[in-house]
Amino acid sequence: MKRTDLYFIVAIAAIFLPFFLSAPLYEWYSTFNASHGMVMSFLKFGILSTLGEMLGCRISTGKYVTPTFGVLPRMVVWGFLGMSINMAMIIFSKGTPMFMQYMGMTNAVEAFTTDGFSMDKLWVALAVSVAMNTIFAPVFMTFHKVTDAHIAAHGGSLKALVTPIPMAERLATLNWQAQWGFVFRKTIPFFWYPAHTITFLLPAEQRVLFAALLGIVLGVLLAVSVKK
Repeated sequence: MKRTDLYFIVAIAAIFLPFFLSAPLYEWYSTFNASHGMVMSFLKFGILSTLGEMLGCRISTGKYVTPTFGVLPRMVVWGFLGMSINMAMIIFSKGTPMFMQYMGMTNAVEAFTTDGFSMDKLWVALAVSVAMNTIFAPVFMTFHKVTDAHIAAHGGSLKALVTPIPMAERLATLNWQAQWGFVFRKTIPFFWYPAHTITFLLPAEQRVLFAALLGIVLGVLLAVSVKK
């Protein structure tokens, strides 16, 4: 273990431990999260998903940060991506049960919104996950790769945030073999479908945090993709 690994572990502990050790702090978090969900989505994804990418960078390159990594611009981009994920979770968690009810599962909305676990709730949560990850996730993942390439092209500087993205150029230079063959074809059905099924079984106020924690896993998956 390198010294940087110890620093990384300490940073993770510093982020999470206070919420376990201080009841007033956790109560403040719960209240603020309930009142300002989009702000918290920005913060959760900005911090946690960036840490996940740093972990992925460590796996693929041996370093947590490379010269073109761009910690601050990635945090800002992830913040806005996190807000879009929160929006998508709201849309699909509301719309999919209503569609299932329209298609004949008359108790879909009730089963999904009722506390506790049931097989009907599991079925609806799976349907929500499949709908979101089939319709929203490929666009989200592709745009994420585009922003990564854009940040790297500007040497990881904050200039990337105020410079228009040449979308055609960025899309043309993506590694579509890895994007389709691994990210889409393998991680979506074998990881994200079941992972987000668990997410949608959780109480609504916990879903965004759990999804942000999955961003750490995403960093590892992307590192594996890079190695492949």
